[in-house]
Amino acid sequence: MREGWTYKKFEDCLVKAPKAKQVQTSQYNTGTKYPIVSQEDTLISGYFDDDAYLYHIDNPIVVFGDHTRVLKYIDFDFVVGADGVKILIPKEFLNAKLLYYYLLWYKIPNLGYSRHYKLLKEIDIPIPPLSEQQSIVAELDKINELISLKKAQLSDLDSLAQSIFYDMFGDPIENEKGWEVKKLGEISTVKTGPFGSMLHKDDYISNGIPLVNPIHIKDYRIVADVNFTISSEKAKELNNYILRRNDVIFARRGDIGRCAVVSDVEDGYLCGTGSLFVRFEHKVIPQYVMYIIRSSSFIKELISKAKGATMLNLNSTIIADLQIPLPPLSLQQDFAKRIELIEQQKAQISATIKDLETLLASRMQYWFD
Repeated sequence: MREGWTYKKFEDCLVKAPKAKQVQTSQYNTGTKYPIVSQEDTLISGYFDDDAYLYHIDNPIVVFGDHTRVLKYIDFDFVVGADGVKILIPKEFLNAKLLYYYLLWYKIPNLGYSRHYKLLKEIDIPIPPLSEQQSIVAELDKINELISLKKAQLSDLDSLAQSIFYDMFGDPIENEKGWEVKKLGEISTVKTGPFGSMLHKDDYISNGIPLVNPIHIKDYRIVADVNFTISSEKAKELNNYILRRNDVIFARRGDIGRCAVVSDVEDGYLCGTGSLFVRFEHKVIPQYVMYIIRSSSFIKELISKAKGATMLNLNSTIIADLQIPLPPLSLQQDFAKRIELIEQQKAQISATIKDLETLLASRMQYWFD
């Protein structure tokens, strides 16, 4: 134990949070006034206008995703999104940002789509003197600010790519350029992930063949979890759900519009129960389709067709019936080449981010281990 530091049980560090009214996933894009904070990866999941749902805070807090383990430092009033949001209000002796960094460092084990708050109850939280807490936070914040700057550069490149898409092809729903239109099911095979009953708790192993659920699709890339995998024998049983290069996989529930193109690296991964994938036959470049799916007008179209009140769901029939503009293949190929150049720039920036994140992790290790 460091000199002057004490340790307290997790719940002994918290003020009981007032109960919050929650909005359902289907309501995330219905307003413009108050930010919605949910257990999803993105800081803000949407906006809602009803004052009665606004959660007021006097000081910064931490939000924990009970299912997802996502952590967020929040210093503004917000609306609580759907199920699974745990609001952590630290007592006066604990800096909220220090609590946030400590929980980030602690790496809460993944129990799948189970609840994880029970694991937090077992944690002892370090309590340095407040002045030292502020110094630690200031150091870690500086590194995080550099990471945020680099991530903003990535966002700018994403905006550039989206702008190129609209310049070349127009809005995919309005189709003002008058491209030929076909149903997605006419130019591809649409397949949903396996039923939940086809995968059991004891099927999951570490360092096997990764599954791709919506939580594993981040920033339009597949980010596998080595602790959420299955054996090669189990994968053979689920052969119909094996992903291949140039498939487009996307979320069929929850965060509608989350998608990625399967690369050489992910060839052979398994489509998870919460995802579906599209395998094209001809005349279509998958990168072009991915940019259709991630466009704001197309996401609205998906949301309007999705089923469910508590959590939006898509199925293969809905997806197969979607109308897709088909510009000439040569134009799609030109677009893909331009996107590849942008992706190369993004890869360089991502490498810098990775180095900074390694530095952040090492400094948290220094302070908290």
